[in-house]
Amino acid sequence: MNTLEFIKECQEKVFSGNHISSEDAKKLLDIPEENLKDLAKCANEITRDFNGDKVDVEQLNNIKKNACSEDCTFCGQSAFFDTGIESYQLPTPEEVVIKAQKAKDEGAESYCLVAAWREPSPTNFQKVCKIITEINNKVGISVECSLGFLTLEQAKKLKELRVKRYNHNLETAKSKFSEICTTHTYEDRLKTIRIAREAGLELCTGGIIGLGETREQRLELALELARLYPEEVTINILVPVPGTPLELQVDLPNSEIVRMFSVIRFLLPESVIKISGGRETNLDDSGEELLQSGANGIITAGYLTMNGNEAEKDLKMIERIGLKA
Repeated sequence: MNTLEFIKECQEKVFSGNHISSEDAKKLLDIPEENLKDLAKCANEITRDFNGDKVDVEQLNNIKKNACSEDCTFCGQSAFFDTGIESYQLPTPEEVVIKAQKAKDEGAESYCLVAAWREPSPTNFQKVCKIITEINNKVGISVECSLGFLTLEQAKKLKELRVKRYNHNLETAKSKFSEICTTHTYEDRLKTIRIAREAGLELCTGGIIGLGETREQRLELALELARLYPEEVTINILVPVPGTPLELQVDLPNSEIVRMFSVIRFLLPESVIKISGGRETNLDDSGEELLQSGANGIITAGYLTMNGNEAEKDLKMIERIGLKA
């Protein structure tokens, strides 16, 4: 069997409702460079078959920025590193409502509230709940949250407030994790994912590629995501932040990025696979190729500590490649 036949055989397994094996996934990730376009094309066909032409467009609001107690080596918001990034605490509900309305007006269908802390204190959690309530009452956009570690009681409260999806990234492969963070463990992150699921929240999880991990470790991450089967996978591409331990990290080749997105699509045919931080700086086309290689979601109008494309530019890009926002 030649390589194209193998890719097609894996695609047929997915179309017939079966899972590809971890061995299949490894072979797909390792395919020769000359077959990369075949892999991307087949991943795109899986995306269209299971998800149609819709691209999930999301905006973020970094509601509490900087001075996080965790030492994640990629993060410009960690209190461990001097990155010169501005700090601020939780804004008022009124301020967030204005930004949520703007996001909705710009075509976003979901709005994710993100806070840079290990976990919300009881007081801060109450403030976040007030913000969510005001967005629900005054804007009517789908609210998602990324608030760090949660208790089951807190997760159930978010569900009660009609939060659709909870984001808690694995960040990287389990075998790499201790090199990336020492203030909490990989198992700590899995625990919060289990809590979100138990509370009935949809799950968004993923990680960052380009941290210095091997291709095998990217496969390890992809297989763990497949085991969790989240409604949404978010893949960031490292943008090295001056002042962090990874400030001199070399960029991943675009071909490695395409491989990762394509293989995740084979593993998770029904999930939203979202191109997240680093899209504009690491990719030559802001994501056009990836949206035709397995991805079907983007974050627009900026990230936690970085600017991004204006929403209008991204919506035009989606239309240009024949997809719908």
